Amino acid sequence: MNALDQFSKKTYLNLETFRKNGQSIKTPVWFVQEGDRLYIRTQAKSGKVKRIHNSGKVNAVPCAMNGKPQGTWVAAQARDVHDPEIDQKVDQLMKKKYNFMYWLLMSRGKQPGTYTVLEVKLTE
Repeated sequence: MNALDQFSKKTYLNLETFRKNGQSIKTPVWFVQEGDRLYIRTQAKSGKVKRIHNSGKVNAVPCAMNGKPQGTWVAAQARDVHDPEIDQKVDQLMKKKYNFMYWLLMSRGKQPGTYTVLEVKLTE
């Protein structure tokens, strides 16, 4: 089984990012998959974005809403994406996957610069 296959039809992904001192922070998030990439929409000023700017090295695993792993942790590389086409595609995929809940979250005021897209590519 391909490491990417375990994310298929899952709702949450636990993203492990690292502080400058090496301490890991695990965060369950919504995600979508497009080809061999996983995408996360998150607040642009969140801690995980800051940590990814410092080091794109991350680990990922499908998980339950509370972050409990439902698969095998895999190494990955993450980056903050600044591409309007990818942003729009991720928005469409999120709306399709999460329906009303995504709309509710985003209706809080998606002002420019409020949210960003993280791209995660497995390295294992």
